[in-house]
Amino acid sequence: CSSDLKKAGDLSAPRFSRALAGDRKQIQQSAANMETCTKNMVMAPGATEAYPWAFHAIGRFLGACTTTKANGFCTADGPTEPVDMDMQWTGCEAMRLPQQQVRAPAAALHELEDGPYFVVAGFLDARSLGAADAACRSLRQLNQAFSGPWHGLGMQTFHGLELENEGVFERGTAGDDDEDVVVEPRWLARVDWRNRFARFRAELPTFRSPFAGHEILSVEQADEIAYCRCRLRTDYLGTGTGSCPSDAAAYLEVEVLKNPDNVSLAVVDFEAGGCSSVTFSPDTGAVIRERKVREAPRKVEGAYIQPLATITAGQGFEGSMGMYLRGGHLAFFRRHYRSTSENEAPELGPWETTGFVTDLSWAEGRRLTPCLAFRNEGSYQVRMVCVSYTPPMMPERTVAAYQDSNWSSLDWDATEQDAPEM
Repeated sequence: CSSDLKKAGDLSAPRFSRALAGDRKQIQQSAANMETCTKNMVMAPGATEAYPWAFHAIGRFLGACTTTKANGFCTADGPTEPVDMDMQWTGCEAMRLPQQQVRAPAAALHELEDGPYFVVAGFLDARSLGAADAACRSLRQLNQAFSGPWHGLGMQTFHGLELENEGVFERGTAGDDDEDVVVEPRWLARVDWRNRFARFRAELPTFRSPFAGHEILSVEQADEIAYCRCRLRTDYLGTGTGSCPSDAAAYLEVEVLKNPDNVSLAVVDFEAGGCSSVTFSPDTGAVIRERKVREAPRKVEGAYIQPLATITAGQGFEGSMGMYLRGGHLAFFRRHYRSTSENEAPELGPWETTGFVTDLSWAEGRRLTPCLAFRNEGSYQVRMVCVSYTPPMMPERTVAAYQDSNWSSLDWDATEQDAPEM
């Protein structure tokens, strides 16, 4: 295939047109050979990098061959390129050539949808795909189809993330509770994957009712919990075995612009019927594991470790905090506003991380829900910044955190709490 493709890639417009004026059977045979080479290129690793010129040449060649009649004339209705009339024609070609300019069709990118187009479009980001959709209706139809560019980009961008009432990106709510259940093919075919991508990108970084939207400005009662609409699927972001690749990850970031008291970032397993949580306190730098043993009277077993130093004693934390899940392990991040003097505006400091501090052995089921925990009511300004898979810095494993002896007990029992001191 390489020699045939190289010849096709070297064809300038005049030489390309002259080639089309040859024997029709030879053209058809060449077209079939080129189409076979195209499929082989698509399946071969690095085909687009090895033969970048060939994709364009193949598209022009196949497009021209499918609209050229036995007499060598072009009857294409689409855009065409002029044939050089200064060349010398001999034999039958000279007899068939009319005394006018013959036009050969230009290549159409969307004519390569069976392989090369999807390979090329797979390298585009969301902005570039949106521009292609706006420029061409045919490309938009290809892009939004199942197994098209929007479908592939969504599977990559939202891997391991589940949207409330929508399920995971590629499966929807159908078959979500059982990975062995086959998704209805008709559902896959009729989904507009471009719109689904836009919905996931817009709604994943939002809070559930009563905190609708991506920002919280007021908390009405103490010990309020604001749950995110996104969930982390541990069967996609788990141990790195089976269907969970080791590099599968999810990152969530929250910005705190106004904090009159205390706000923490947590993840819970309540959706799967569990009663456990892991909480990061950005002001103290502590990570807390808790499990509810009894509802009434309330009893909680917990433990904590402090990988980061306390930074805002007596003052609410303001800045950014994040959570990162990868390979079944959790890490937390913070970056706080600080001022060097009273007259200077606060500036964001560098990112800090706890490192990976715990696995998921505490969690039940395969759904984890990120949330914010507010200690007291008041006027806040907290907003979701992003839900993605790239943290601000790559954390290392905090070895001490995986030794139970380094965790301090934090048990709480309502009966003991209310009992009079002796």
